[in-house]
Amino acid sequence: MLHTLIRTSLPVVAAALALAALPAPAADVTYKVELSGAQNVPDPIKTPASGTLELKVSPNGQSVGYVLTVKDIENVSEGDIHLGPAGANGPLVVKLFHANSPKKGPFTGVLAEGKFTAADLLGSMKGAPLSELLEMFAEGSAYVNVHTSDGVDPPNSGPGDYRLGEIRGQIKP
Repeated sequence: MLHTLIRTSLPVVAAALALAALPAPAADVTYKVELSGAQNVPDPIKTPASGTLELKVSPNGQSVGYVLTVKDIENVSEGDIHLGPAGANGPLVVKLFHANSPKKGPFTGVLAEGKFTAADLLGSMKGAPLSELLEMFAEGSAYVNVHTSDGVDPPNSGPGDYRLGEIRGQIKP
């Protein structure tokens, strides 16, 4: 009887061991970033504008899907990811939104949606693998910034005209 039990259990044990040896699927890595004028550097900006950036890393880590949504903002000209910890500004590394001329007037809704890969990296990250930027995300060393411009000098004259960024959010786990 013991011999029969071992003989019939052996295929089950072998199948379980084979399944255990398979690599586990990568967990979905997502980030949800809240943007506000209060997070701007060097000085917080008093603005009614706000936003969110949702990032989803592909299972193989070769691309990042994104949705950049804004609310109560005017004259949007750029939306991008920069390197830098909270409290510091840093270089631009990914363009999410760029308008040849600012999106004039008030805007609420999805500003930009798409995905980026290592080929889309700019500045100091140009030519680097996407994994390096993903490490910066995991360390909280990157942020998203939405810039505005009314197209009239002087710059930075109030909501709808912050060329260095009106709303910002730190990308962190």
